[in-house]
Amino acid sequence: MAQAQGYPSRPVTLVVPSAPGGLADVTARPFSAALGRITGQSFVVDPKPGAGGAVGIAYTARQKADGYTLLWGLNSFLSIPEVEKITGRPASFQISQFEPVALALVDEPVLAARADAPWKSMAELVADAKARPGAITYGTAGVYSTLHVPMEMLTQAAGIRLLHVPYQGAGPALTANVAGQIDLSAQAAGVAMPQVRSGKLRLLGTFGTSRHVLAPDVPTFREQGIEVDYAGWIALFAPAGTSSDVLAPLRAAARRASEDPDFIEGVTKAGSQVRYVDGAPFHTWLNEQQQRMAEAIRRIGKVE
Repeated sequence: MAQAQGYPSRPVTLVVPSAPGGLADVTARPFSAALGRITGQSFVVDPKPGAGGAVGIAYTARQKADGYTLLWGLNSFLSIPEVEKITGRPASFQISQFEPVALALVDEPVLAARADAPWKSMAELVADAKARPGAITYGTAGVYSTLHVPMEMLTQAAGIRLLHVPYQGAGPALTANVAGQIDLSAQAAGVAMPQVRSGKLRLLGTFGTSRHVLAPDVPTFREQGIEVDYAGWIALFAPAGTSSDVLAPLRAAARRASEDPDFIEGVTKAGSQVRYVDGAPFHTWLNEQQQRMAEAIRRIGKVE
């Protein structure tokens, strides 16, 4: 009887605040399936895209703190509140409305250049950019988007000025880069590597603290003398106020799910890396990420 009343005793909803088919969606599904096998209850993926992630995150914040609605959150979890401050928009949600459960995976982007670009290294790109401020273009999924922020961090660290060209999504930015309509774009390694292997793009560096497993021959920016690193990430969150009677078994199940072969395969195929962290270390890491994100967005400032 006690086991039947334990958590979870009925299906759990895992909200994904982005569109089906993206990194969050394709990793949420094997993670949820693993949680289901571990707990004996269904974990149902519920995509709620919109407003750069704000719709799904705000929805989860309003749910009961009973462990039956969880968030599969991305970097936008930290960036949206800061962007709303900068732009003067009403707050969609507060970070304090959530309890961090565990970090699940990291996705360290790469810097891609059009195949016929003249630069073979960051040193050559930086020298050219300093000689022609604002002449070299880079594309992203839009202002303040996940890959706009690290590009601004990179230009700040390198002391250069590039021209930002926002697109209506990461896909169009990649297409424009391949077509040579823009010079550069930051991309998830799993997305960029097929274009690199086909000779349509060239990688100049990676944002990781170590070389990317998909691009071991490409040096990090720190290796090239530019003091910057950045990681995309996905983590599990519960509404604030969720009890330890729920969080303890949830974390135990999440840790086991992170070791599930199907989840590891799904993350690896997407070009990301499983990195499970929970408890106090995760809280500390998240606070550090929040400070870095806030600083980067304040440097970008309000963009009209």
